[in-house]
Amino acid sequence: MQALTEQELHNLAMNIVGKQLEAEGFEFLAVNSALRKNPQFVCTKNKKMRFVVVKSIEYPGDPKDIEFFRADLNKMRDHALKFEAETFYAGVGLVNASDYKLPVYLNEEYIVDYDGLVKI
Repeated sequence: MQALTEQELHNLAMNIVGKQLEAEGFEFLAVNSALRKNPQFVCTKNKKMRFVVVKSIEYPGDPKDIEFFRADLNKMRDHALKFEAETFYAGVGLVNASDYKLPVYLNEEYIVDYDGLVKI
C-alpha cells in the first residue's frame, strides 16, 4: 500500500473541483497544480472571471475551516480584484474509507468532504 503524497492529494482535490467547475459550465483560462502556488484555477462564466484556490485537507483537518488559510486567501482576493475577478476557496477533505486513522492510499477507496466553492 502506497500513501498518496501531498502533491497527489492536491491533484486529487483539484480533479474533484475541476469536474464540478466543468459541470457548471466554467471555461478554464489557466490551471496551476503546483503546491502552495495560488490560484489553482482561473476561469470564466458569463463573462465574469473567477480565481479558485483549492486545498486538500486530510482528516482530522476540517476543509470548512478557512481561517487557517485566511491570509493567503485575502492576498489572492486582493490580487484578483486587480483583474475584476472574484475569489473562491474550495476545501476538499479526504480520508481513508476503511480506517480514518490511515492515510489515503493509491488505488484504495476514500471519502470526500466537499461542499463546493466559498466566496472570499
